[in-house]
Amino acid sequence: MNAIVAVDENWAIGKDGDQLCYISTDLKRFKELTLGHPVILGRRTLATFPGGRPLKGRRNLILSRDPAFLPEGAEVFRDVESLLAQAPEDSFIIGGESVYKALLPYCDRVYVTKISRSFPADTWFPNLDEDPSWRVGREEPPLEDGGLSFRYVTYERVK
Repeated sequence: MNAIVAVDENWAIGKDGDQLCYISTDLKRFKELTLGHPVILGRRTLATFPGGRPLKGRRNLILSRDPAFLPEGAEVFRDVESLLAQAPEDSFIIGGESVYKALLPYCDRVYVTKISRSFPADTWFPNLDEDPSWRVGREEPPLEDGGLSFRYVTYERVK
């Protein structure tokens, strides 16, 4: 499996139930990478999508313990084990914090957008630079969009 995430300088990913910022270039890249692949996400991440609806062109696999949560157009799993039994190898984990932490051990690759700025935050992604089980596989030159500088870094699990 893969994960895809945008982080700030402190590996923060969100505040008050939303992303730290929206970068048009990065949203396009997210769509290009995930289109046609299953995406795995939590209930609160789904709520941040337009209309709170699943992403089009992708099989949406939602991890939620809430038995009343049954969104149209998505498959809901109540625990990691049942999700893993159904999640294809080419799935992308797309958030939030608890879903990333639960499923990162099953990932071989993580696509990280590193934003060169620090934001107020209340949710974080594990710092892969400090984790010896991950190494940088590819790092692209810095880009800028909307006044924000960022770069794409692809991490690979050390075998």
